[in-house]
Amino acid sequence: MSASHSLPIYIQISEMLIRDIQAGRLLEGERLPPERDMARQLGVSVGTLRKGLADLTAKGLLERRHGSGNYIRSGPASDSIYAFFRLELVGGGGLPTADVLSVATLDAPDGFASGGTAHRIRRLRKLSGTPAAIEEIWLDAICSPSLDPKDLSESLYHFYRSRLGLWIQRAEDRIGTGPLPDWGSGLMPDAAEPLGVVDRVSWDQHSRNIEISRTWYDSGHVRYVSRLK
Repeated sequence: MSASHSLPIYIQISEMLIRDIQAGRLLEGERLPPERDMARQLGVSVGTLRKGLADLTAKGLLERRHGSGNYIRSGPASDSIYAFFRLELVGGGGLPTADVLSVATLDAPDGFASGGTAHRIRRLRKLSGTPAAIEEIWLDAICSPSLDPKDLSESLYHFYRSRLGLWIQRAEDRIGTGPLPDWGSGLMPDAAEPLGVVDRVSWDQHSRNIEISRTWYDSGHVRYVSRLK
């Protein structure tokens, strides 16, 4: 776990376990290691670990049996911070982090609700510390007149919700392949070619298409995963 991550460490623990459950790396009924051993493996205090496990319990994905241990309960976690994040390491899971590369306010691309200006956000995404993808995200400026890179959290959707009062209600992804854009040169030095490309259009709680994005991911180390339940 990383103290430099913009999310609290206990939330990092909870989200890491959610992604491992969804990837099938932790199975229904599986008993987690003893809390002291688990805290030592993650490099955190037992108190911080227990706070993360409490968050997982509140989401209905963990059963804590007094005197016995902590047991996985599989199922959807609709309130997961990364509920819309579909990239995983080839082996499954991986805790997402993001480095903001630039933020600029420019004329909006075609197809936005307002047709005015939009904020272009470029980021490097990592999974458990490994460079995995680069993103170019356009957010319609009707949502906020300005964005400060320092305010952007690891999960933009969490930032939208907590700071802008904006909920992404649905999204459409189209998957393909393509070359790395010029601005991404050197950001994923070990990336396999061709890169996977995800084009996404997202709608808010008012059914406005307020965000579009393109993600280029390292197809040698990362997979796009969408699970149907």
